[in-house]
Amino acid sequence: MQRRHLLSVLAAVSVAPGISFAQQGKPIRMIVPFPPGGATDITARVLSEPLAKILQQPVVIDNRAGAGGSIGMAEVARSAPDGLSIGVATLSTHGVNPAVYQKLPYDPVKGFVAVTELVKAPGVVVINPRVLPVQSFAELVKYLKANPGKVSYASPGNGTIGHMWGELFKSSTGTSMVHIPYRGAGPAINDVLAGEVPVYFDQVASSLPHVKAGKLKALAVSWSSRLDVLPEVPTYRELGYPANNDPSWFGLVAPAGTPADIALRMQQAVATALKDAAVRERLALQGLYASGTTPAEFAKQIDSEIEKMKKVAAFARIRLD
Repeated sequence: MQRRHLLSVLAAVSVAPGISFAQQGKPIRMIVPFPPGGATDITARVLSEPLAKILQQPVVIDNRAGAGGSIGMAEVARSAPDGLSIGVATLSTHGVNPAVYQKLPYDPVKGFVAVTELVKAPGVVVINPRVLPVQSFAELVKYLKANPGKVSYASPGNGTIGHMWGELFKSSTGTSMVHIPYRGAGPAINDVLAGEVPVYFDQVASSLPHVKAGKLKALAVSWSSRLDVLPEVPTYRELGYPANNDPSWFGLVAPAGTPADIALRMQQAVATALKDAAVRERLALQGLYASGTTPAEFAKQIDSEIEKMKKVAAFARIRLD
C-alpha cells in the first residue's frame, strides 16, 4: 500500500505543468540556521526523507548555526539559485532579525525566493505559580498593573522571539515588566522553574512538560483554537488580544534568482509530504503543526511579519548591532 501511494505521489509531481527536472538526482542541501536538536532542525529532518522520495533526490541537512540564524540565512542567500540549496526560514530570521538588527548579512526579502511555510508552532505565556499569586491571564494583567515594573520575565536573549512576544504582551496589555535576557532557552527556563524569574514567553512544545508536571502554569496560547494538549488554556484571541495570537512558524526559502518552476516543484513536494499522516504525527509530537502555503502566500506572510516585528521593536526600543 505504501509503495503504491509513493508511486502515485511521484507521478503527480512528475507531470505537474512547468516543472523542470534538470537537477533531478543531484543532492539538495537544506540549510538549517540553528543547531541540531532544536525544533527547526527537527522539522527539517522529519521532512527530508519524504521530500527525497518525492523529488527523487537526496536531501542533506546542513546546520549553519549562529547569530540568531543570520549565519545560515546568509549562506542560503549566497548559494547558487539552481534549486540545489534551500533554507529553513523562521519567524526569527525573517521577522525578528530584520526588525532589531541594524545590519544583517542577508536581505530577508530581496535575498530569497519564498517557497512555502512548513509548520506553525503555538506560543504560550507561563508563570511559576509558586512565586506569582495569579491563576488566570486576567489576574496576571491586573497584578502587573498594580505592580508596574516589579515583575520580570525571562527570554533566551535580546532580540529573540521570546523577547518580542514579551514586549508585544506589554504593549497590548498596557503593563510593565522588566526583561531579563539569558544566553539561550535552557538557562532561561531553568531560572523560571527555580522561581528566580516568574514569567516566560515560550513555544508550547518546550514548556508543555513543565506545565503537565505542575511546575509552570500556562495562562494563554497563541493559536486559532484551544490546543488538545492544553484544553483548559484560552487563546489570546479569546481573551481579547488578537494581536498576540499569531504563532511562530518555519518555512522554506531559496536563493534569489531561483526559477519559479523549481520553487513551485519544491512547494508541491512539501505539500504532498505534509499530507502524509505519519509525517504530521511526527511533527505534532514535537508541538509542530503542518501547514503549507503557496510561494506568493509565504512571501506576503514574510512581509507582514517584518512590519509587525518592527512595530514591536519600536515600542520596546530594541536595536541591536
